[in-house]
Amino acid sequence: MLAYSSRQLEITKNFGTEQFRDFIKELMFASGIDGETLCLLLTDTQIVKESFLEDINNILNTGEVPNLFLPEDNDKILNGLRPKMAELKRIDSPDSIMQTFNERVREKFHITLCMSPVGDTLRVRCRMFPSLVNCCTLNWFDRWPEQALLFVSSEFLKEVDLPSEDVRKNISELCMLIHTSVEEKSQEFFEKLRRKVYTTPKSYLDLIHLYVKSLEIKREESMKNKRRLALGLKKL
Repeated sequence: MLAYSSRQLEITKNFGTEQFRDFIKELMFASGIDGETLCLLLTDTQIVKESFLEDINNILNTGEVPNLFLPEDNDKILNGLRPKMAELKRIDSPDSIMQTFNERVREKFHITLCMSPVGDTLRVRCRMFPSLVNCCTLNWFDRWPEQALLFVSSEFLKEVDLPSEDVRKNISELCMLIHTSVEEKSQEFFEKLRRKVYTTPKSYLDLIHLYVKSLEIKREESMKNKRRLALGLKKL
């Protein structure tokens, strides 16, 4: 909606703190020097080391990461922002340029963190890195209504080969009923034992994918048995 360029990490086998910092540095150059409006989308599965969150915490809080830039990086920032300093009619000094760089990073470089509430990980991270709460806008995803659940299951099952439209409709409704009944039982479980069980949109999609995958496996088994029976009869 804001026409931001979305960027994501590509986690490789030996991806570590050094590679993450190089990636962050590129994004900060793009936003601070070139003036690009960027959004880094980071999921909890991409945080392979907790040091990633320490750097994110610093960016959210101050707009900079301590000891991130080498002397040649500072030269790149100074030379890259000098035309902009003249345009903004600001003093052309190293301190003023670095301050302008940090302001532009804070204005144009945004971070979207997607984390699951399951387990203690999110709670611990919020305690260790307070900027995840203080410097972020929290979006709490509400539960999907039954109409939305039914629409999603119908869309996913639209391309599946089923005997009739009535069967397709009934299976779509069954997926919705399973999910809503699990939500109700989860609430009962919490009231009795004070333990949370989360039913997220992802778990609903997994349910549908599991059905489609199981259907394929069972059909393949059925066809295999049918072929074996036909071959046995032929030999007899």
